[in-house]
This record gives sequence, structure tokens and C-alpha cells, in this order.
Amino acid sequence: MLDWQEDLITVEAAGTLDGLLHERVRRTPDALAYRDFDRRAKAWRDIDWQGVAGLVARWRAALAGEGLDAGDRVAIRLRNSLEWVCFDQAALGEGLVTVPLYTEDRPDNIAYIIEDAAVSLLLVQNLGQWKSLASALSHNDSLKRVLVLETAPGADREAALAEDARLRFVADWLPDTAPPAARREGDPHALASIVYTSGTTGRSKGVMLSHHNMLSVAHAAVTSVSCYQQDLFLSFLPLSHTLERTAGYYLPMMAGAAVAHARSVPQLAEDLVQLRPTAMIAVPRIFERVHGRIMSQLEKKPVLARWLFHTAVRIGWRAFRHRQGEVAWSVSLLFNPLLKKLVGDKVTARLGGRMRYAISGGAALPLTVSKTFIGLGLEILQGYGLTETSPIISVNVPGRNDPSTVGESCRGIEVRIGDDDELLVKSPGVMLGYWNNHAATAEVIDADGWLHTGDQACLDDTGRIRITGRLKDILVLSNGEKIPPADMESAICLDPLFEQALVVGEGKPCLAALVVLNADLWFGFAKELGLDPFERDNLRDERLQKKVLARIQSQLHDFPGYARIRRVSLSLDPWTVEDGLITPTLKTKRAKILERFREQVDEMYADMQRC
Repeated sequence: MLDWQEDLITVEAAGTLDGLLHERVRRTPDALAYRDFDRRAKAWRDIDWQGVAGLVARWRAALAGEGLDAGDRVAIRLRNSLEWVCFDQAALGEGLVTVPLYTEDRPDNIAYIIEDAAVSLLLVQNLGQWKSLASALSHNDSLKRVLVLETAPGADREAALAEDARLRFVADWLPDTAPPAARREGDPHALASIVYTSGTTGRSKGVMLSHHNMLSVAHAAVTSVSCYQQDLFLSFLPLSHTLERTAGYYLPMMAGAAVAHARSVPQLAEDLVQLRPTAMIAVPRIFERVHGRIMSQLEKKPVLARWLFHTAVRIGWRAFRHRQGEVAWSVSLLFNPLLKKLVGDKVTARLGGRMRYAISGGAALPLTVSKTFIGLGLEILQGYGLTETSPIISVNVPGRNDPSTVGESCRGIEVRIGDDDELLVKSPGVMLGYWNNHAATAEVIDADGWLHTGDQACLDDTGRIRITGRLKDILVLSNGEKIPPADMESAICLDPLFEQALVVGEGKPCLAALVVLNADLWFGFAKELGLDPFERDNLRDERLQKKVLARIQSQLHDFPGYARIRRVSLSLDPWTVEDGLITPTLKTKRAKILERFREQVDEMYADMQRC
């Protein structure tokens, strides 16, 4: 195997993100670049770097014909695919700014982003996706061209083209051939992308990232965790997520590794076995789901099988710690190879059997989950970062992997502990600022260039970062999405039926809420549903719960699609100053309320699959 740094493209050699592709094509034109699933042929297709360059040239030629100027914004709303990469590279090669969009986001939030960023051109997956957006963008003046990747049936296609002059299907729009695209000598520090992320308000904020921001972070990460040309990454975390984009797209390109784009999350298990990847990046929820499935299946096994499994995890975990020099050798380690063969290899075979490591980021991964997978033979490396830092700040590395921490800061990234134990970061990956929001930028980046993460942390003796809390009330779901609960609670309580509300979901797969109903309105509301308002057990009535959830969601129409309350616990007893649940200024004491109503919160999340 080649030395993992033998053909690593430096930040200077790449210059820009589109320059990164040119340099990779120059170095290894015939090497495998991407493995995509051809939905028509129902088979996986391979393409080398020279082939990617040819496709990008066609996309660049088509974009050049749109009359766009350098710095204009173009948006992309596709599932992970070779076309996502080609569009991004072509746009960057033309000096344009890419605005990635989540395929599952709500139309009104996407319309807001397109309007806020003054997007000139939009690429969507299919005609249905565009139709769901069209009405929300009916008054938009900036959008001049809409591209649809998948060709629609004849009648639908003709009707859509006749209805909207901006619309083109990619098959008609792309030229059949195009000359090789010349390498652009662009400014590495110019704006490359605007990535919208939730902040402290209901509306998303646009994080401005330069070419150098993302290149520097990708290089810092790849010098921390080895990546070989023989590696195959499995890409399934959306490319609109900055972690996947930097670490699962630009990083492999920098190292010359290949990437396979998973078909979908439901087909993930099958893709893992078929593709046999060596590395993947995921949010904790993916590992939690697999862990939950394993534990559920284990409960049905005989006592001996359960004992064997837990013994394999326990001894495997000790073997892992022994390899890192953290514990002494013991005779039990003699059984580790046998237990790995009997138990561990069967689990890792479901992941393809070749996985060298998996990176978890975006939220905290429960230590129990880490211990289980590591004990069974899959090394999970937990990292930490923010979209505002492109996004990686730190990551655990093989041989120095402490799953209770988020690892050491990557090369070239400085961290320190500020006031109130806040983690501060200075890095070449720190964003240029928030799009059209200087005030918000000044709040997080101080005069000395330190970005204030809002997370409380401490540094252990080895320099590893341990996150201990959060200065601001931002909930981080297990899929990495960040939610400002205070803003949601204020919006919910605009409905007079709701007196008080507390949104919960830290580390959970979905959001839930503790809600105090307005006692004066409760009687009429209950009678409308045919419920006895004096019977407290009726607060659990299924019809009531559905009605309440519908009213709550109507209050959250300005929030992103993932900011949705899935479960609710209702009460008629208001939180008061006297019982210590609110302050004299009527602010809720989140920790106290969670402590008081822990049982209700646990009950809402008792069945995790319902999320």
C-alpha cells in the first residue's frame, strides 16, 4: 500500500476547490474516482478522474451560456451523486458561488434561502421537486433559470416547459461534448459557498465559506486521519451537510481516494455489503439506529448468545484500550481473536467487512454506542466542528482515540478556553462571516479573530477537547441538526391555547415539547373533542395529541423543516416563580424543568423508532 501522504495534494497546489479537481486529474487521471448507481441500468457504474473532468467540462460549457457573472449564486438540491459533484465543480470553475440545499427541507425555507442569497440558477432532482417550490417562489425576481435533472414523461415535460420559460431539463441543456476546461486562476480567499444553518433565530443564516476555508480544513483533517488511494468512502450524509462535503468529497479528492454514493438511507445496509467501503462519515443517529437494531435482535437470542456478545464487546474494548497503552495486558485478551471471529466479524461483515474506520460528527455520540462498535472491531472516531469552521475543529485519531472526548484540534487549528469555559477557535477554516448579517458575524468572531463556539469545554492533559455544556440554549439532535429552542417556544406560545412550552431533544432523533395549556381555553377545546375537561387522563388522548401537534406545527412555519415537534406532553399546571421553574423576569429555567419533568420526557422518547 502507498504511503498515505505520498500523493496528497497540498492547499497551495490546489489553490481553489476547482483547482483541486484539476490537480487530481493531472496526477491520477485513470484512477477510480466515483461509483454511482445507474437507476436505469440498475447497476453500479465506475468513472475515473479523467471521465469526471470530461463531464465537468460539459457542465461548465452549459453554465457559461447562462450569462452569469463571477460571484453569482447558484443553488443545488440533489441527492448525493456524481451530478452533484459535477455541478459544484463546474460552478466553482466559472467563479460562481454554490448554495447547497437539503432535499428534504420545507419549500418555504428553501424559498427563503433562494431569496436571501439572490440565487440566479437552481438545479433540482425532478419535476415534482420543482413544483413543490414553484408557488413559494412565484414572487422571486432573482431566479432566472431552473434546471431539472431527471427527464419527465412527455406530456408532463411539455406542459412544464410551456408553463415556465425559466425551466430546462438537464438532458436538453447539457452539450453532448465540450473541450477540456481550462484551469481557472482564482482567488483562494474568494467566496466559494454559502451554507445556510440554524442560528439563534428561526430563519437560517448563510455561512460564507471561501475556497481556502474548506481546502485548509480538508487538508488538516487528512493529515490527522490517514486516507489512501485504495480507500473507498461511502457517501450518504447529504452533501448539503458541510461535514460530508468537506470530509467526504473534497478530502478524498485531495488524497486520491474513491467515493461511492449510497442510493438511499433505506438501502444503506444493502449498499454497505455490496460496495464494501473502507471509510464512512456519519452523524450519531446512524450508529444509534444500527446499535438499537443489534440490541433488539439480541434480546431474542438465547442466554448463551447474549452472554457471548457482551463478553466479546467487553474484552474487545479492553483490547482496544490495551493497544493504546491505557490498560495493562490481562489473560482475558487471549480470547479476543476467537470472540472477534465468532461475534465481531459477523457484525462488521454487515458493514462490508473492510471498514478501517468510521467518523462520527455533528452531535455527541453516546459512549455506550462507541464502546459496542469499538469492542466489536469497528473503530469510530468522534470529531467536533461547526459549519462556521468549515466544519472540522478536532477529531480523535487511531491510537489516541478517546470516545468520551472529541479529540485534539487538527493541524493549524488553535483552540483555547475563554470566559465561562467557552471554547474559542482560531483557524484558516473560520468563515468569512454570515451573508448579509454583519451584526451576527460580530457576535461570534471577536476583534482578534477568535470564533466563539458557544460550547463550554475543557482540555485534558493530552490536549483533547471534552465538551461539557452549551452557553446558549441550542439543541443538537442526534442527526447533527441544531435547533434554537427559545425561538421555537416563543412561536408556539403565540397560540393562546399554549401558556408555556419547553422544546426538548438534545441528543435525540427528533424534537418533543412539554406544553402547559391555557386553563381558560382548555375547557372549550376539550369539549370540541368530546372529552371531559375535568379528567386529567384525557390529556393523553390520541386525538387531542394530534390536534395539539398540528396547532404547534402551524406556529413553526418559519422554521426549517427539521424543526418539527413529533411528541408532546401536556399539562394544566403552570410553571411559576414559587416552584423555581421560572425566574422573576418570567424566563424558564430549562435545567430545573427538565429535572422536574424527567419522567415525562423519558416517556415521550420511550419508543425511539416512532421518530
